[in-house]
Amino acid sequence: MSKARSKAPILTLAPEQEREALDVLKRFLEDRFELQLGSFEVAEVLDLFSKEIAPHYYNRAIADVQLHLKERFESIESDLWALEKN
Repeated sequence: MSKARSKAPILTLAPEQEREALDVLKRFLEDRFELQLGSFEVAEVLDLFSKEIAPHYYNRAIADVQLHLKERFESIESDLWALEKN
């Protein structure tokens, strides 16, 4: 496996999605933990999540899709096998 494949994917958001994520995160930190963070600090927290946590969700989603497709292809293969017998 190449080094490029072993690295976590770089996940980025569209500018509007990033602004929305920053707003949600800032509100959450204020409401839940009474933390008054500036835009720079909230951006650092979002960056941490993007680099360290989001790739785990991304990889899980990819694995789930692979499993779903594998099961679907097996079903199609089974259906084709049944058609060949008749």
